[in-house]
Amino acid sequence: MADPATYRPAPGSIPESPGVYRFRDEHGRVIYVGKAKSLRSRLNSYFADFSALHPRTQTMVQTAARVDWTVVGTEVEALQLEYSWIKEFDPRFNVRYRDDKSYPYLAVTLNEEFPRVMVMRGAKRKGVRYFGPYSHAWAIRETVDQLLRVFPVRTCSAGVFKRQHQLNRPCLLGYIGKCSAPCVGRVSPDEHRLLAEDFCDFMAGNTSRFIKRLERDMREAAASQEYERAARLRDDIRALERALEKQAVVLADTTDCDMIAFAEDELEAAVQVFYVRGGRIRGQRGWVVDKVEEVTTSDLVENFLIQIYGESESVPREVLVPALPPDAEAMTELLAEQRGGPVHLRVPQRGDKKTLLETVARNAHEALKQHKTRRASDLTTRSRALQEIQEALELDEAPLRIECYDVSNLQGTNVVASMVVFEDGLARKSEYRRFTIKAVEGQDDVRSIHEVITRRFKRYLAESEKMGELDTLGDPEDGGVDGAEEGAHQPIDPETGRPRKFAYPPQLVLVDGGPPQVAAAQRALDELGVDDIAVCGIAKRLEELWLPGEDDPVILPRNSEGMFLVQRVRDEAHRFAITFHRQRRSKAMTVSELDSVPGLGPSRRAALLKHFGSVKRLKEATPEQVAEVPGIGRRSAEGIVAALHGASVPARGAGGGPADRGAAAEDAAQRRNGAGGGRAADGGRTADGEHGGKRT
Repeated sequence: MADPATYRPAPGSIPESPGVYRFRDEHGRVIYVGKAKSLRSRLNSYFADFSALHPRTQTMVQTAARVDWTVVGTEVEALQLEYSWIKEFDPRFNVRYRDDKSYPYLAVTLNEEFPRVMVMRGAKRKGVRYFGPYSHAWAIRETVDQLLRVFPVRTCSAGVFKRQHQLNRPCLLGYIGKCSAPCVGRVSPDEHRLLAEDFCDFMAGNTSRFIKRLERDMREAAASQEYERAARLRDDIRALERALEKQAVVLADTTDCDMIAFAEDELEAAVQVFYVRGGRIRGQRGWVVDKVEEVTTSDLVENFLIQIYGESESVPREVLVPALPPDAEAMTELLAEQRGGPVHLRVPQRGDKKTLLETVARNAHEALKQHKTRRASDLTTRSRALQEIQEALELDEAPLRIECYDVSNLQGTNVVASMVVFEDGLARKSEYRRFTIKAVEGQDDVRSIHEVITRRFKRYLAESEKMGELDTLGDPEDGGVDGAEEGAHQPIDPETGRPRKFAYPPQLVLVDGGPPQVAAAQRALDELGVDDIAVCGIAKRLEELWLPGEDDPVILPRNSEGMFLVQRVRDEAHRFAITFHRQRRSKAMTVSELDSVPGLGPSRRAALLKHFGSVKRLKEATPEQVAEVPGIGRRSAEGIVAALHGASVPARGAGGGPADRGAAAEDAAQRRNGAGGGRAADGGRTADGEHGGKRT
């Protein structure tokens, strides 16, 4: 690593003009390209205070060995030069968009004597009209198959066309009417070109005139009693309508725009583009990018627009983005220059365009999720990630089992914690556990972490002492399986015959937080005498790993597989904790005063609320009125009224029945004489939840 002070430009040598700069490593390779309105202020920010830089920027500055720059006249020239240099040098620290697949286009080769309709990928050629991109090649072929009935344009290759011309015999498509057979002279070059141009007009969105023309011809044929021709025209109209149905109408017919949305985290970003032409979604495309430097959404938008539209001639009239780039005016001018006409670059605020952009954003989030899943499922990648974590934390062995803990609360209420388990770099949802914090009042993440770690490893030690190995953890009353079968793929307890939830302790305990949370977790383990489990914490702001008792964090390379795995484990623990917290908060918000009344099960509570309509009206009722509810006896009614007004309620006996057997007899009599009050509501149980016939 180089010392930035060794190659810092001399004071006053950097101009204040706009320009583009390049950082080079010791071998002269360009590792970063950037632009600036003022080169002096921008470059000085890299050298003024090294400790204030983001860790990723620190790595870039330390990797570089020198910096040079080029002065330009305007910000538009800076954008153009930045794009050219990024394309030429492919710097490792610049944002680079990787296409998640090679998207096919529908192409019409208007540069040939007999234009051909075909599926095309890769670089675009001059004289070829493109439509799309499409998500799948079969989507193009289905559309073309429908349109060839009306626009029988050539689709064969040059070799097939030449062979059929020599044979003077059309191919199969020529015989079935899906090709005008220019190879054998059925149509002239001009007539065939007219067909190709009509095909392009229809694909460009000018659809109404073709359907109206066919409908007019169909009516004329029917009026002339040419019924077979009218039937063929009817089928042609249906073919065009089916082709149109495959392209959803989302905006006005005159709308041509590209809709761009991002989904990002600290390390990666996914971008999705919907191509809207003639008010219809013509195609979709996506990229995934590593965020090698600290960039905002505006920076991502700027980088994307430069790289995608830098040499493209297919810039639409309107480009909708989630955030404007830092130099919006310069970018708009550059796009207009590329298009050869005005371009509107804006963020939609309301209406259909805003709604559609939200849909694009959801696609971007899904693309990022799928990308991370594919990355995590690769065995080689996971092995490298575990090895990197082992080396960074100086562990004796790779952490094949990682447990991560996170605390969630809302202003100190409904405090809960989660534990997620990753084995061999993959989530084991069957072993997730949830904890309700019991000994800590209010918002105190440090004490909450201490409590959770203590409870978890107390169970481990107790079961180890009893059985020699681990049995159960977590809160039995809370369960803890997140959509997976509990106990799946776990050892069987020979005594009980039931699966044991944990077979061995983790090699690494990861907590969401910085030094205070890490110290609390380590203190809990020390108090229990557990000294063979490593502990670390991940601070969310800078993705730093903190070890107990260390003054400085461990910094994993931001684009390393180890960092991706640690971040994924932390995010999963956070998601699981948030989900449980929301469940408890929702349950707490629906608690009724009737829940605390002894002897009232779900069926009796439902019957009372159905009869009176609300708890307020129930409070105003007399015991006699409450006793009118089917399944409620006089003594029970008196107990309900007393409980709702804060009076003492007779206690129940140890067997679960009322201590006063007279009241029980009266209740039983009313249930026998009532109109099915105690059984129908809950399928064979009495109104208070006990099995029918078991109480005396």
